[in-house]
Amino acid sequence: MNHVKNFFATVLAASVMFAPISAAHAERLSTIMHKLEVFSGDSGGTLILSDSPEYVRRNGILYTDTVSGDARLLFYHLNDTYLHKRFAVIFENTSNAKTVVKITRGGLSAPNRNFFSVGKIAQTMYMEDDFSDRIELAPYERKVYQPHEKNFRLAPGQLIHGVCDFTADKPVRIFLLMCSEYADPLHYLTRAEILPKDAHQLRGTFKQMNRTLTLKRPYDGARDGLGYVLIGDNVNDPFKRGIDATDGSEVVNYGNYGINYTLNFSTRFATRFCLSPLGGKYAGALRYKCGTASGVIQTPHNRLYFGDNMPPENESVAQAREAGIALMTDGMELSELGTYRGRVTFEYSPPAASNLPVNIILMPKE
Repeated sequence: MNHVKNFFATVLAASVMFAPISAAHAERLSTIMHKLEVFSGDSGGTLILSDSPEYVRRNGILYTDTVSGDARLLFYHLNDTYLHKRFAVIFENTSNAKTVVKITRGGLSAPNRNFFSVGKIAQTMYMEDDFSDRIELAPYERKVYQPHEKNFRLAPGQLIHGVCDFTADKPVRIFLLMCSEYADPLHYLTRAEILPKDAHQLRGTFKQMNRTLTLKRPYDGARDGLGYVLIGDNVNDPFKRGIDATDGSEVVNYGNYGINYTLNFSTRFATRFCLSPLGGKYAGALRYKCGTASGVIQTPHNRLYFGDNMPPENESVAQAREAGIALMTDGMELSELGTYRGRVTFEYSPPAASNLPVNIILMPKE
């Protein structure tokens, strides 16, 4: 899942080479987009992220840690062996009293070899927000959690990806592991070893699993022209830092996978919203709410993924972007998010397997 491009690799999609431009000249161009200023804040419970090793080549524990209260679990692993395997999520009650784990929402893709299909399906299910469950645990009890057992058995080369929000009234320990197809995960856990991280090191425990971005002032197309909010670049939108509980090392969530964004916009007039991927191939979904209307929008909605025609930026484009100016070109790929007036909120999360960063672009309806 670690496909986040370097911020200077492709932050702006340009279909042609541009000569150096000044800020004054840029103001006169209709294709100029200006960065919109936002307030940013983090909140919420704990994110458990398990994506390393992404390509699992032997049996073992992929990640483990103990959490309580509100939490989110995101896992993404591929069976990189020649044998069928079983993936397992295990909850353990670490207290001497009964506890209940309440799962409030979730998304899980069936095993698949298509990276973008897996990411898009799981995120769409999560955004649709129609799944809930509960796990009752006696003191010190362990239970395997698999709401759809067949989805946890992987043929060689298949991926498994899921995300769920849950709350636990007492500390619970979570184990994520890969074992032989017909093994008993609870029995195997008693002798399983923790697998080392891969080169991407994309696993860990991260505090404050939600981020809110709010425009500092209402968008006015006549005044602001084309505007954008940049997500997932590690400059305007920093990556979360956490701890790998298996060895105590500090880790970075490159891409903020599993972080749920609330994007609050206020507009004076009818405004068209689009999402543009800047790092490469992209396939996801988000949720919108405007007044009493709400729903889930797939990005893109008319094919599995987009962003594959994004050429790299050149020096002139990079200089303009660093000055808070981006260029909208004929070659820029856009996914329509709708036209809204007044207050609109998007719920967004970086989708597994997709490249970042992305722009949320605002423009007058006309």
